Amino acid sequence: MSFLLFGLLLALSADTAEGNTLSVTAGRFTKVIISRTPGGPNCSVCVGEGSSQACDTRYIINGAQTTQVNFTCSRPQDIFTIEINRDFDCSKSCNYDPIQADWSFFQDFNRTFTWDMRVSSSTKSFQLEFPAPGMRQIQSLEQCPDKHTYSILMYVRTGPVNLGTFCQNGTITRIQIQGKGRITLEVPRETTLSSFSFKYSEAIGSVLAVDAVLPRGKSNTDFFSASGIPPDYTMMWNFVLPPKHNFTVHFVNYNKPECQSKPVKVKYQQANMAPVEKTLTDDQPANYQGNFNLSLTNCDVKSAGPLLSFRVSVFRSGFPDLCTVDLQNDEGLSLQIAKKNLDTFCELGMDAVVQEKIVVAAGSKASLSFLDCPKDDLVLTATKTIQCQSLSLCPVAGTLLTIPILASCLPPSLSQVIWVLNVPEQGTVELSSPQGSLYQSVPGVEECDGLLSALVSAADGVNIGRFCSTGKGIIQRVQISSNITVTATADGDKDLRQEKAPILNVSFSSEIRETLIYTVSPLISTPALLVTPNWPGAMKPDSNLVMDFKIQELDSNVELGFREDKQMVLEHNILRSFYLNVSNCEPEEGKFAILSKISLQKKPRKLLDIILGVVGTLLAVLIIVLIVVCVVYRRKKKRQMNNRSSIFIPKGIASLPGDVSFPKTRADNESHVYTSIDDTMVYGHLLQQDGSGSGHFNGHQVDSYHTFTGPMDKTIKDTGYEQNVERGPEDRLFLAPSETFIPSRPRTPLGHLDSMDYEDRRMVDNVLYTFKTPGDPNPIRLSAAEPVLLQEPGADSCSEPEQPDTEYDEAM
Repeated sequence: MSFLLFGLLLALSADTAEGNTLSVTAGRFTKVIISRTPGGPNCSVCVGEGSSQACDTRYIINGAQTTQVNFTCSRPQDIFTIEINRDFDCSKSCNYDPIQADWSFFQDFNRTFTWDMRVSSSTKSFQLEFPAPGMRQIQSLEQCPDKHTYSILMYVRTGPVNLGTFCQNGTITRIQIQGKGRITLEVPRETTLSSFSFKYSEAIGSVLAVDAVLPRGKSNTDFFSASGIPPDYTMMWNFVLPPKHNFTVHFVNYNKPECQSKPVKVKYQQANMAPVEKTLTDDQPANYQGNFNLSLTNCDVKSAGPLLSFRVSVFRSGFPDLCTVDLQNDEGLSLQIAKKNLDTFCELGMDAVVQEKIVVAAGSKASLSFLDCPKDDLVLTATKTIQCQSLSLCPVAGTLLTIPILASCLPPSLSQVIWVLNVPEQGTVELSSPQGSLYQSVPGVEECDGLLSALVSAADGVNIGRFCSTGKGIIQRVQISSNITVTATADGDKDLRQEKAPILNVSFSSEIRETLIYTVSPLISTPALLVTPNWPGAMKPDSNLVMDFKIQELDSNVELGFREDKQMVLEHNILRSFYLNVSNCEPEEGKFAILSKISLQKKPRKLLDIILGVVGTLLAVLIIVLIVVCVVYRRKKKRQMNNRSSIFIPKGIASLPGDVSFPKTRADNESHVYTSIDDTMVYGHLLQQDGSGSGHFNGHQVDSYHTFTGPMDKTIKDTGYEQNVERGPEDRLFLAPSETFIPSRPRTPLGHLDSMDYEDRRMVDNVLYTFKTPGDPNPIRLSAAEPVLLQEPGADSCSEPEQPDTEYDEAM
């Protein structure tokens, strides 16, 4: 946007000390007037150079010529004033840009900017449009706050008419002037020019009019009539009121002129209504609604015209709804009521005072008013503070966060409830679900599915997360080491006062070192998401989060870690309870945030099923083997019973195979009678340790030595036996050693050498035939397959530990 400047160009600095010369060039349609204040000290302004220089108390620079200007005194700014005048002629064209006083030179002088405006005929008008924030009319002796004072004159045939003095920031948006007029802006020295601008254009009609847009709410605005109104001349004010507002007009001051025939008239006009005429002394309209026009018509005066000062009061119409709120019995509870849209016509009041926002403090009682306030245009927020001075005073069972009960006369719905939880010194706040577990809502991914959720935020404003109580929750407890706020917000137009169930359970415990701790119990086959605080934003620097996952598995000391300088593993399979510790650094760039998915699967159960399946299979196989063994054994035993054999012994007592005891008792036989004793039978085990001597027992059960005196066959008849012919079990001529009367060696370890358990069970009653003293090794072998006992090693001898029976272990 270009502006109409005054075209004054200075070639030198604006320093006005004596002897300095300034080059001044006035622009088109612009003139610069330098004049000395009347009664000032002797000082002149000089124009030109050399012999052509002229000095005077006042000088005018016209047009586009360049003029050299200097002063004859050292401080001309104290004596001279600068006037910059611009002429606008709308008789030819009115296509002008916005008008603005934009001149940065001579700031140490008092400056006056004047704009002369006229139209082609005295019956036409031009208008001045003032954009927001508009203009405000003041008394002639008042000063504007920004030291920019405007005044407007209108020239008529009878002389100038002063429309008044104005400042910026007011209700006047347009002034229409008939014929010719002048706008003057006075700016004192050392004042920076404002950027305020206004528009100048031709208007329709020939009336002097002022347009004003009155503000919303309760207001009082003063207006002044022009001085010097010609006889029978009319000045009009057009007032625009906001909807649902009423107005009252009050004449503050006026003078009654001397009229020749008819009096001064005041007329009010509203749309679609008949005009109302009044005099200066009548009661003016009060408590009217809607836009209106006020016109003042002068009479045929003999002297000066009327001067009128009046005030327009604007206030809301209608009758408000009243409600009394008493919070004296609800500790820590406060209320706040605000408008959703500031452009709404709702008017709030507390204790008969109109307010933009109502705040009812905790423990107080207030009378509220609501005028033209639909409940959908208001936001009602309840805030409750919960704290205890020390941990010993805190409730052991905790405190349930429930929706507070409010007065039913409050028109708006309860949109939000905020609980402020102040942690005692060296304490921690704990949050848990009143029923079930907590579920963390992740915006845009997994949310609470229509359930009432609570946003938990730390005292520094960091959002820890949004939680709700549901059956699919996995968070058993949340521990936070700082003061927090819990916020429950209604969805849409829902009223939280309809919620009866508690939101969370709050308790206080001893201080923790971490910033935040989650205690998590994942659900089988139900994945859940957990996020770091302030998600999806960055986690707070130098903060840490601990997630304690409870899973029924074996403990382990394995620790997995990740640092920013290493590649992060995005998936971990863990078969035990574990801790997840997330800590942030003081980042120089970037952000740190984690979205984790927790999925508890039946992998440990599958492994257990495999193990149980294998064990079951082995048990089944073992049972089958045992059945087969039992069947084979029974068949074998039956076969033995059906195929018994006997051994011929020429002398002695015959016994059946399989007998494990002597056929006669010790009293019935002569086994303990010795006819002679051979030394080799006594010391044979000492002479031959390799087991090949004749002193070792080789298969027959005897306990004495007798010289064989029985008959012997002279010849042995060849039966034609072939050794290489394979024969079956039914062709055996002799029984196997295990099927003879010699019992099998029991699979029991031998007792200590000093114990009688080491000796043969069948010889425990015959001490004389043991051929040893207690503590000596037993030389008797119970079977030919039994190895010879070795000498017991000494205490200092080296021996290898007994090796386990691997075949037995594998079979089991």
